[in-house]
Amino acid sequence: MKMKGCTERIYNGLIKENPTFVLMLGMCPTMAVTSSAFNALGMGLTTTAVLVMSNFVISAMRKMIPDKVRIPAYIVIVATLVTIVQLLLKAYIPSLDSALGIYIPLIVVNCIILGRAESYASKNPPLLSAFDGVGMGLGFTLGLTCIGIFRELLGSGTLFGAVQVIPEDFTISLFVMAPGAFFVLAFLIAAQNAYRNHKAAAAGEEGDFSAAANNGELACGGNCASCFGGVCVENRGKLAANSAKSAVQPAKQAPASENSAETKGGTKA
Repeated sequence: MKMKGCTERIYNGLIKENPTFVLMLGMCPTMAVTSSAFNALGMGLTTTAVLVMSNFVISAMRKMIPDKVRIPAYIVIVATLVTIVQLLLKAYIPSLDSALGIYIPLIVVNCIILGRAESYASKNPPLLSAFDGVGMGLGFTLGLTCIGIFRELLGSGTLFGAVQVIPEDFTISLFVMAPGAFFVLAFLIAAQNAYRNHKAAAAGEEGDFSAAANNGELACGGNCASCFGGVCVENRGKLAANSAKSAVQPAKQAPASENSAETKGGTKA
């Protein structure tokens, strides 16, 4: 049961509630450090290390931290861990430390880390909290690396700064600039939403969506343009609840119809 919960936490962070493409969290480093795939991968793994350790420590100390000072306590714990990670980067990977610069200390106030500490680590055991950090961290790393690969490939023509894939004469310098990050992020989110909508339609969720939208049960009111982040997660939960209700209702109606048929048969006899 524990192993199932751990794998569920990893799947949740990678796919179901991916911080970059679904929850839209941590946008500051996503926009700033993804000009190259190497920097994006380094930032993602650094954040993952801090996230796993902070979730574990906060979960282990959750009963000792007073409720009124929990947020300052979380920040102190995260700041300590970020300082340790930054010193290790300075010692062993100085090139990555200089490339990421100020964004390493800013991990302290990353909304992914504080959000998981508040919503999950403070309410669950240390092992599950650590795996929740692994899942969210890998999801964040995946998002950053995908954006970094596309930006570097289209803007510089290289891959991880080592292989020249596209000749320099055919590159688009816009993609290594700030606007390029928004374009790439928008295209990747659009592609993901198109895939998820197709998958939902194939699973027969279209009828559930229409019914929920007509009844005013969806958080977005049925407007697909506003279906992102927490709104999307909330909508999918409501759709799942509606599907469960639809499956239960026919099962309840069947015995009733059988009883009525038996009653009619007995009356006729």
